[in-house]
Amino acid sequence: MELDLKKLRAEIDTVDEEIVKLFCRRMEISRQVSAYKIQHGLPVLDADRERQKLAQVAGLAGEEMGSYICTLYNAIFELSRAEQERQMHPQSDTVDAIVHALENTPKVFPAQATVACQGTEGAYSALAAEKLFRYPQLSYYDTWEEVFQAIDRGDCAYGVLPLENSNAGSVTRVYDLMVRYHVRIVRSTRLHVDHQLLAKPGTKVSQIREVFSHPQAIAQSQEYLASLGVKVTPCENTAQAAKMVADSPREDVAALASRSCASLYGLCPLATSVQDNGNNHTRFICISKHTEIYPGADRTSIMVVTPHRPGALYQVMSRCNALGINLIKLESRPIPDRDFEFMFYFDLDVSVYAQEFLQLMRELEHMCEEFRYLGSYSEIV
Repeated sequence: MELDLKKLRAEIDTVDEEIVKLFCRRMEISRQVSAYKIQHGLPVLDADRERQKLAQVAGLAGEEMGSYICTLYNAIFELSRAEQERQMHPQSDTVDAIVHALENTPKVFPAQATVACQGTEGAYSALAAEKLFRYPQLSYYDTWEEVFQAIDRGDCAYGVLPLENSNAGSVTRVYDLMVRYHVRIVRSTRLHVDHQLLAKPGTKVSQIREVFSHPQAIAQSQEYLASLGVKVTPCENTAQAAKMVADSPREDVAALASRSCASLYGLCPLATSVQDNGNNHTRFICISKHTEIYPGADRTSIMVVTPHRPGALYQVMSRCNALGINLIKLESRPIPDRDFEFMFYFDLDVSVYAQEFLQLMRELEHMCEEFRYLGSYSEIV
C-alpha cells in the first residue's frame, strides 16, 4: 500500500492540536500547583516527584520510545518550573535594578571620563580605553585589584581590564576579582594584540639574554621565545616591561610590548608580530560601580553558584534553552574554601529589551544558590 504524505501530515496536524491543548491544560494545572506550594511554603523543585514521573512515562512509552519521552518530559518539567517560579516569585531585585538602569542611563556612552588602567602609559589596557572613550583621562595602577579598588572608592568612574585572549584563554584573576568587588560591566571591546620585541637602539637580537613581559604576552609568544633561547622574566605589564628595559643599564635585555611602547620609551623593534598566532585578540571590559545599560546592549554577563546536586547546572542551561536565549560563553572557577564546588560565569547573547531576558534574570535569582548580575552591554569591534 502506497503511503499518502499529505494524509500523514494531516494526521500529524490533528495529533499536534491535541498535544497543544493538553500541554496548555497541564500548564494551567501547574499554576494551581504553584498556588498550593505558596500556601504551604513548599519549594518549586520536587526532585523525587520528577524522578517518579520520568520512570512512569518511560514505562508507558515502552523501551523503544522511553529515552525520547524522557527528553520531552525534561523539557516540560523545565517549562513547568519556570511558570511556577514566575507565579511564586513575581518580584526581583535584579530585574528592578535593570529596569531602573534602562530608564536612567544616558542614551549615549560618555566620550570622556576618568578611567583606571593597570600598568603604565602604552599598556594594552590604555589602548583599549582609548578605543572605548574618545577622551579618556587615564590613571595607572600597579595591579588589577588596585583598578577595582579605584572604582570601588570612586577615584575613577570606569576601569578597563583584560578578560580573555583568543589564544591564551581567560584572565582568571580578573574573574576572581569580579566576585570580590561589586562592579558592573558597561561595555567591552576587542583589541588586536601585536607583540614586538623591543630593545635599546643599536642592540641586536643575538645580544639578547633576557626578555621581560606580562605572563599573558609570554604565553602568547612561547614559540618565538623558545627560539631565542633566553631567560624570560614575567612582570606586571607589557608597558612596564618596556620601561624597565629603557631604564636598565644593561644592553642585553628586551621587552615584549606594543608598537606604541617603542616610541614612548625610545626603544627599537628587533622583531614584529612575534605572537604564535597572528589572529591574536584580547577582549577588554569596561567596569563601573553603578549599573549602566546603554542603548543597543545585546550581551549580558552573570555569575551563578548552583546547588551542589546532580543536574543543577543543566537546569540553568535548560532554562536558557527553553527561553530561546543563546549561551555564548561558560567559564567555571573554584569557590574559595569549598572543595570541588564551582561558580559559573555565563555570557548571554540576548537583547536587554527582550521579555525573555527579564524572565530569565527573575528565575535565576531565585533558583540559584548565589546569583550575580554583572551587566548588560554592547561590544565595540
